[in-house]
Amino acid sequence: MPIYVRDRQRKSILLALTLSMFTISLVFIEKGRIFVHGNLPITIFSGGSYDRASDASVAFDARDHVWLISSLGIRTTGTPPAITVADVIVNRSTDGGLTWSKPVVVASGNLDKNWTVCDNTPTSPFYGNCYTEFDNPNDGDRILMSTSTDGGRTWGAPEQTANHDFGIGGQPLVQPDGRVVVPIVGFTTSLNQPFIMNSFISTNGGKSWGSTIQISTAPRHVPNGGIRADINLPSAEIDRSGNIYVVWSDCRFEGGCFANDLVLSTSKDGIHWTAPKRIPIDPVSRGVDHFLPGIAVDSTTSGDSAHIGLAYYYYPFANCQTADCLLSVGFISSVDGGESWSKSQPLAGPMALTWTPLTTQGFMVADYISTSIVSGSDNATPAFAVAAPPTGNPARGLTCIAGAVCHQAIFTATVPVVGGSNTAESDAIYPDNNTTYPAADPWPIKSPITVR
Repeated sequence: MPIYVRDRQRKSILLALTLSMFTISLVFIEKGRIFVHGNLPITIFSGGSYDRASDASVAFDARDHVWLISSLGIRTTGTPPAITVADVIVNRSTDGGLTWSKPVVVASGNLDKNWTVCDNTPTSPFYGNCYTEFDNPNDGDRILMSTSTDGGRTWGAPEQTANHDFGIGGQPLVQPDGRVVVPIVGFTTSLNQPFIMNSFISTNGGKSWGSTIQISTAPRHVPNGGIRADINLPSAEIDRSGNIYVVWSDCRFEGGCFANDLVLSTSKDGIHWTAPKRIPIDPVSRGVDHFLPGIAVDSTTSGDSAHIGLAYYYYPFANCQTADCLLSVGFISSVDGGESWSKSQPLAGPMALTWTPLTTQGFMVADYISTSIVSGSDNATPAFAVAAPPTGNPARGLTCIAGAVCHQAIFTATVPVVGGSNTAESDAIYPDNNTTYPAADPWPIKSPITVR
């Protein structure tokens, strides 16, 4: 099952693709051309020692001129394989991605949902620091951060937030003054709506981390059909001035919480956040369900002229069942910092949900997707999975399960960032000061939450 991330710091885009958890493959995209550069030496299938690999995240360290790809190095035992170890690891490249080091262990244990970023502002007091966020499912999804000051060669002991909080899916970003901001999903005590959107910061180069603060409640409709998208993980980016943009799926604008929109909140400091605004992809109450967003911001733009590209998956009919859910990929853009948006456009699909791999936690296209904008470009480059009908075992029908030959591949596109006149909306049916949301979880969340 492919999970894919990116880096857009340079004039080329590096994708790291997790292929069926057996290896992590690399793809460079430059000026619309695709160059494949092989596999990372992580698993026994590609010159490493781990059984599997997952959750690839890409960063570039400008000070040390090194590419970093963090991931989970997984060891298993038994039949069917059970995970016994999930280390957070980093592979390094100092020659532009032509060759890669053996894994460097960031943290050992049974860990999940790593994401890495580096401080690339020369005037920052922490220029060259790299930061990796992850969580520990064996400790209730405790939030952990590790810092490297030497280009990813070594990593500091994992640090908790000041309030020792729990969360999953954090995406650290570094502002020009060296402040690190980490938007992340947090947990509530509600069985119906168990998630909130939080953030936390560090102002001392990762020596310590502040307490989590709430960005917003995060009510969500669990997409139908059993797709693995029940946690509304955030997608976050930063502009030239250090403004933070966070997008997630959210049902607050939809009566009865029967579908998700995508909403955007922004911050200048990681502490004070704007009220979420609805991104106008489709009209309210149209019954279209949007989820798995991947945002990009042109790092040469900022504020009310920031250029944003946003890819996402969607069901055109939210009220579908497993056998008839149709999954598509869409795109929308803004050239004024998210105040108004272009018309949405389809990129791929529709595809039957059952064509995607059936895992122990549902049908899967990805835990998250990503979009990149090369600095100063007028185009966005999203990466996304598209499935075709399975073959090989007629008895299995058109469901991608054991015994079938599944056909799911990673695609990309060059999409103009044009913006438009469709205004983002702020009049939510369930505003943040109303903490009672409709039940939206037909599959109760089990604790701890592990989504690798």
